[in-house]
This record gives sequence, structure tokens and C-alpha cells, in this order.
Amino acid sequence: MMSFRTSQPVESSSSSSSHLPQPCRQFTFSEIGVATRNFDESLVIGRGGFGNVYRGTITCGEIRLDAAIKRLEAGSNQGAVEFWAEVEMLSKLRHCHLVSLIGYCNDGQEMILVYEYMYNGTLADRLHKRQVPLTWVRRLKICIGAARGLDYLHTGTGIKHGVIHRDVKSTNILLDDKWAAKISDFGLSKIGPTNQPSTYVNTLVRGTFGYLDPEYFQTGRLTRKSDVYAFGVVLFEVLCGKQAVDSSIDEEHWGLATWAQDSIKKGRLKQIVDSNLRGKISPKCLKEFALLADRCLHSHPKQRPTMAEVVVGLASILALQEKTDNQVLPMDIKLFGRRIPTFLFPSNSANSVGGTRLKSLDAYLYKFDFNTIVYATENFSEAHKLSSDRYESMYKVKLQNMGIDTELIDPYYSMYKGILPNGKDIAIARPSSDTRYEEFMNEASILVKVEHENVPLLLGYCVDGTKVYLLYDFAPYATLDDLIFGKFFYFKCTPLN
Repeated sequence: MMSFRTSQPVESSSSSSSHLPQPCRQFTFSEIGVATRNFDESLVIGRGGFGNVYRGTITCGEIRLDAAIKRLEAGSNQGAVEFWAEVEMLSKLRHCHLVSLIGYCNDGQEMILVYEYMYNGTLADRLHKRQVPLTWVRRLKICIGAARGLDYLHTGTGIKHGVIHRDVKSTNILLDDKWAAKISDFGLSKIGPTNQPSTYVNTLVRGTFGYLDPEYFQTGRLTRKSDVYAFGVVLFEVLCGKQAVDSSIDEEHWGLATWAQDSIKKGRLKQIVDSNLRGKISPKCLKEFALLADRCLHSHPKQRPTMAEVVVGLASILALQEKTDNQVLPMDIKLFGRRIPTFLFPSNSANSVGGTRLKSLDAYLYKFDFNTIVYATENFSEAHKLSSDRYESMYKVKLQNMGIDTELIDPYYSMYKGILPNGKDIAIARPSSDTRYEEFMNEASILVKVEHENVPLLLGYCVDGTKVYLLYDFAPYATLDDLIFGKFFYFKCTPLN
């Protein structure tokens, strides 16, 4: 099991899985020692049944990669069998929704696995340990990605055999820097023929309590539908915001699966939805999602959907939610001072201009003091200026000039509550004299909710009288306007799958 917490970034030439070396390679123990600074405790990012997981930098030729390095420790309840199962499995499997194994080390008693680093940790952490909740649309996209990964394992591996994961759970669904879901931890996986849907493998019962298929638990017959059951529990985790085994549910139901199913039968579907999502899911979308999750938990495995059917169902639910969002829109929206099609953005009628709007922004963004802005830009010096038009002027500054305490920060919680990584380049938008307060506040309220690769990431804001200053993430990627007219203004558009 891999459970990550995030830490300060380690510089590398690339973190994209598309740059990972192929195929899986064997590392020497000395190389692993260099990568982890001799297993420095400060680099531990997770602990599981296998042992500690360290963040390190692996060198593969001319490429330096951020990596998650899992080291088997003495006394672990996993061992050589699980180690070689993982190596064998991930050496053969390559898919955008499976975590990539960079390599391994087998040196005496040392057994070490080296994976691509997942910047946004586990789905479990994002659901249960983070103060800022995942949006409903993002949760759906994560579920679709994970379902695609499992469908590939079951039917599309290209190795003449299907793979049954056997330990599907939210801690084994990792999230990369673009929020794409990746299935991980194949130590318990089993290979079996794919030509018969009902084919099973007789095996000792292994897995995680709360996610175990009751049929598999009682008979020892492992099928792909056992993974479907576990994924159904994950779906209810995503919807309810509760853990698979959660003592906070009630004394009668500690298991999320039975509690959710019982609640639905009693007509209490709306009451079991995560409080952070209530009122944000269309009724039809909610009903369809709950129905799909409930089908995954069917007591008869043959009545459960395949993972391919789950993918189709989730995609349909996402389309339904996005269609609903696009039908409830304000009639007049301007972004960066320019009128834009309203169908692009969801609305929130509660976001009125003034105190209510500011209060809602404070829940997501850091509010900077105006004097801090003046200091960072050296009183809006031309030396920091990037561009200017009739609506705004843009300035580039480094975060270390902003006077923020950056100790104990989590850079992947960086855009919230003022927890921003030191040394980060940011862009500050200064409104011109003819820019209305309402326009900038409208832009801010939109950007804290928008998740799209072509929309810049809003980090914070500042209010000075009737003027609102917006602060964005910054990276050397030019806008189309820059390329056409030769300006020197750059934005980073962070992809959010």
C-alpha cells in the first residue's frame, strides 16, 4: 500500500509520465542511496505495509525524474512474493491510468521499487485529510480515470491474460500533477484468462477490510467482479466523503457499503452526500451515480457491471452534470475585462458583489495586504511590468518578496488559505482606472471554480478601496496574443483533467 503526503518539490527536468524511461530498469543500491540521501527521514512521504516511501530524484541517462521510492523493511507483512509480482506486473503494463514503475533494486536483503512521483497524493488523502474539498466534477473525472485503468487491467492488457487487482481502494488511486487518476500497488494482483467473464481464481483471501467482495470473502473465488465491488465502495467514498470503514457513520453500520445501500433503500440519498457537495450535484446526476455505485455492490457478482460499463456510465453522468451546469448561468460575464460566452462557466447566485463575494473567496484564496503588493512590485515598478492594456497591467514578482511564512507548507495545497511555496513566480493583475470592481470580483469568483487546462490558476487577491488585484500562477508559456503581437506576458495554464 502506498500512502503519500506531499512535500517540497524536488527540481527535475520533467515530471511527466511521457518522459519516463522504458522499459523498467534495475538500479543499484548505491544509486537508490544517492536518490534518497541515504534514506533521509525528511524525505519520507508515506508509510505502508511494504515499508517507507521516500521522495527522491532518479537519474536516467540525461533525464532527472522525481520518484516515489518504496523500500521493503524488515518485519513487513509483505515480502519477495509481492515485490516480484509488482515488478513483473508493471513491467508488462503501460497505461495512462496506471502508475508507472521506473525500476527496482534487488540487492541482498534490500528490495526497493521506484515509481513515478504522484504530486497530488492519494484519492483517500484528498477526500479525508484535506481541508479544501474536491469539486464534484473533479471527483467524477478521477473516478473515470481510475475506472479506465481497471478496465485496461481486466480486458486490455495485451498480455493474453486479464489482471485482477485484488486491492482496489482509495489509497491505491494516486493523482498526478494534472489530477489524472493512476491505479497503484499490484503486489496482490492475480493473472487469469479473459475469454470467460465468469472465470475465477481460487486463492487465499487478501485485500482490505471494507472493500472486500463478500462473495470472494466467503468462497475464495476471485473474479474481476471482485474489483468491481471494491470500486463501488470507492464510488460511495467519493460521494459521501466517508471512509470505507468509518466509526462516525453509526453503531449499526461501520461499513460504508452497507450504510450507503441501506440509506438509499430508505430514501435518504440526499442525506448521505458529502456536506461539501450538497446542492452542487444535479438531482438526476446524483440518482444515476448512486444507482451505478449500488450496482457495483450487487450481492450476485454476475449482476455487477463490467468496468467498461462503469466507464461508460460515469462518462454519461459527467456529461449530464456539465450540461446541467451550463444551463444555469449568469447572462453577463467578463473575463480579463472582456465579454465571453456564458456557456463556458458555472454560476453561483450566492456570489454577490461585496461582503458575500469576498467571504466566499476567502474560503479558497489567500487575501494579500495591499502594502505587501506594493512592496513586492516595488511600487509597481516598470522593471516588474509585463504588459498593459485598457483593462489592467500585469506585474511579475517572486513569492519570497511577499512576506509569507512558508514553513511546513504543502505545495499541492498551495492555492488555498495563503499556503504558497516560497520562491514561486506569480503574476499580479493591477486594474486600470476604468476597470470596475464588479468585473474583477466576477473574474475571481469564476476562476476559483473553473477547472480547465486553458484557464490560468488564480492564487489570491487583494482589495484596496474599490480596486481588486488578482494574483495568478506564472510560468514561461506565452499567450496567443503574445505570439502574434510580440508582447512579453506569460501565463501558466495548469491542466486539470
